[in-house]
Amino acid sequence: MTGAAPRKTRELQNHHMDSRVWNDFRFRDDDIIVATYAKSGTTWTQQIIGQLVFHGQADVPIHDISPWVDLRVPPAEVKLAALEAQTHRRIVKTHLPVDALTMSPKAKYIYIGRDGRDVLFSFYHHHQNANDLWYELLNETPGLVGPKIGRPDPDVRRYFDTWLENDGAPIWSFWDNISSWWAIRDQPNVRLIHFANLKADLEGEMRAIADYLGIGIAESAWPTILEHCSFDYMKAHADMVAPLGGAVFDGGAGTFMNKGVNGRWKDVLSPAQVAAYEAKALEKLGPDCARWLATGDL
Repeated sequence: MTGAAPRKTRELQNHHMDSRVWNDFRFRDDDIIVATYAKSGTTWTQQIIGQLVFHGQADVPIHDISPWVDLRVPPAEVKLAALEAQTHRRIVKTHLPVDALTMSPKAKYIYIGRDGRDVLFSFYHHHQNANDLWYELLNETPGLVGPKIGRPDPDVRRYFDTWLENDGAPIWSFWDNISSWWAIRDQPNVRLIHFANLKADLEGEMRAIADYLGIGIAESAWPTILEHCSFDYMKAHADMVAPLGGAVFDGGAGTFMNKGVNGRWKDVLSPAQVAAYEAKALEKLGPDCARWLATGDL
């Protein structure tokens, strides 16, 4: 049984995002929306869906054709015009929670989950390697609401504590994002996937995604598609995958494609920090969602 279709009830604006752009987005019935908190496998999932939509083409510039719509740059009118001009099946990215997102009952939504500790360590790498252009775009683009984003704390343990104690600082709420998508997981046009499951069984997960999206793939195309969705391939072709072509990171696009692994926190965080995270996940998400987020087990 499914509940009422989700409705937008608020706007969310910060140094990264402006949810108002979705108010002017003109949906098509076959749109695919890739949603996640951040650093949860978003780019990987965009690449997967791009490869399914384009049946394994090698020259699909996913960073260009699949924009982060709610990002404050480039201007909304630029992104919306580019999407209107697309004639293929569109693949659109968002980092918004459900209640700040305008949704269509006919579009297909894929939400990617990942253990918050892995998310944090991945974002820390992202934040550490952001260059001056990254800060300029986020902090100096007109229309900023709220504080600017600053440089990261050099101590990843303190960075983790700040993120946990201040609900996602310095970006946006982690728990609201996860719980909002978990709450609509039974909607017929919403599918939850998990980073750990993609790592464990990429082909099985991709076949399930193709079925959900109604995309028929010739058996002969699968080896190429799977190769194009491997970490090694994506890192080697990072200029076609990384947002903005990697221009906002020291070291370029290859820096954006870091390691693609889980568990880096295990030898860094203290037992007390691990326990604090697990207690907070249980408090904010409840046992079923907390278990799914940690393991991928639905």
